[in-house]
Amino acid sequence: MKFKNTIQALGIFTIVILVAAQLVLVKNIWKQKDEMFNLRYRMISQDALEMLRRRWSTDGFDTARMIISAYSDQMVKEVAQMKDDSLLASKKKDIILFVTKVLTLEQDLSQFLSVYFERMGFEKDFNYNIVLNRFELITDFDERIPVYINEEFAGRRPPRQNETRTKENRVRTPSTEILVKGDRTEGDHFRLDFDFYIDFSDKQRVILRDTAASLALSILSILVVVILFLITYRNLMEERRLSNLKTDFINNMTHELKTPLSTITVAGRTLEMEKIRKDESKILETAKLIGKQSVHLNQLINMILEISMWERTQFAIEKKKVKIDDVLREIVESFKTGCGNCAVINQKINLDGVTAGIDVVYFTTLLNNLLSNAVKYSDKDPVVVDVEAFADNNNIHIKVADNGIGISKSDQKHIFDKFYRASSGNIHKYKGLGLGLYYV
Repeated sequence: MKFKNTIQALGIFTIVILVAAQLVLVKNIWKQKDEMFNLRYRMISQDALEMLRRRWSTDGFDTARMIISAYSDQMVKEVAQMKDDSLLASKKKDIILFVTKVLTLEQDLSQFLSVYFERMGFEKDFNYNIVLNRFELITDFDERIPVYINEEFAGRRPPRQNETRTKENRVRTPSTEILVKGDRTEGDHFRLDFDFYIDFSDKQRVILRDTAASLALSILSILVVVILFLITYRNLMEERRLSNLKTDFINNMTHELKTPLSTITVAGRTLEMEKIRKDESKILETAKLIGKQSVHLNQLINMILEISMWERTQFAIEKKKVKIDDVLREIVESFKTGCGNCAVINQKINLDGVTAGIDVVYFTTLLNNLLSNAVKYSDKDPVVVDVEAFADNNNIHIKVADNGIGISKSDQKHIFDKFYRASSGNIHKYKGLGLGLYYV
């Protein structure tokens, strides 16, 4: 169990490391594709701006600047006369809302970029965002009245006199936005700083499409590693199971062979005793014991040799036509006699003289193995074994049932495997070679 848990932990750790490495790889590829996407549209946008300036001598914000300039001329006079700080703060907010609205609605750059992108064969649908960095009013005496300052923008330089920086002024742009242009304009009555951003709603889909091959390759490599681990783990566990079966077989075979040999040895020494040699009944009893154990020993050796021969050469069965019911009754009676009436065997044989081609020797061993198991693995007294046989169309059904301990579902799928022996709690209560049902 400790070995199994170690292999599982090592395999899981390896898979986790692989998955982590693949995730890092995919993340880096995604980041690289994202940067390439931004760079591509930033360069195309710069080309579009250059064309706009060259052909029409504008950047798309001339109308907005004219409106803001006229508006600023009026606001300078109003702001200069305000003494109440709360009214002044409220007025500044109104100014900022107006300036932002004009920059957003009275510009032609977004439409021109959309047309240019489509002409160049790129995605033309995008959202745009104008981020106001700073806005100041300028009086006739060149006095500057700060109206708005973006904290991030202001952080690039030391604060000016009477300039206030607050968190409310701080405006962050999403990482998905692409900077197209930054504008610094100063008119007669205002100074304006703003940035123009574009944002593609299907940017993630485009990047996903570009990284699909790498992502699929990563998933495939993970699946391959997991499958290889499972196959290796299964083979390792199978090798371990076969090794345990081999060890159990050697131990059981040693015990099974030593038991009749020990009995024969003791019986032989008994015959050497003078008082035994004078008692004819004792000699006969000992001779029967030697004969019985010799037969048992010979059966064990023959079974091992036969199975070994089957694996080296093609298994051949010598069939001959016999009445199955007669053979069955003969095998059952012989078994009862051989085991000394060790079980109550109920026979329900309804074959009515049906004949079939069978190898009588192998068939006899097959049925004896089933009867032997029925008796060996019974913990009740008396042992009751039911032998049933009947014909169904062209098939002959033979059933052997007992009142023994049964076989668990987990063991049932292995009962015909060579050397396999069903156990309880990994402890074999009954000795055997694990070849009986394999022979069957």
